[in-house]
Amino acid sequence: MTSFFEGIGDLFVNHLFWPLDQLRHMHSWWGANFINWTLAAIGFAAFVYWMLQLKKFSDNDEEDKSVSSHSYL
Repeated sequence: MTSFFEGIGDLFVNHLFWPLDQLRHMHSWWGANFINWTLAAIGFAAFVYWMLQLKKFSDNDEEDKSVSSHSYL
């Protein structure tokens, strides 16, 4: 069973994470953090899209915003 888990460890460390090891040894800070910047840009674009969708639905005035909808309010 130990060799099974060592095989999984070898697969991830030596094969699947190899591109990330190559990025770590780059001399350029921007190049080494390319994945981080890409994920941050995708997250920011998704946030802007979500906020625009919320504003669109809020401007339609279709939602019931009456306070009497819940007795504890």
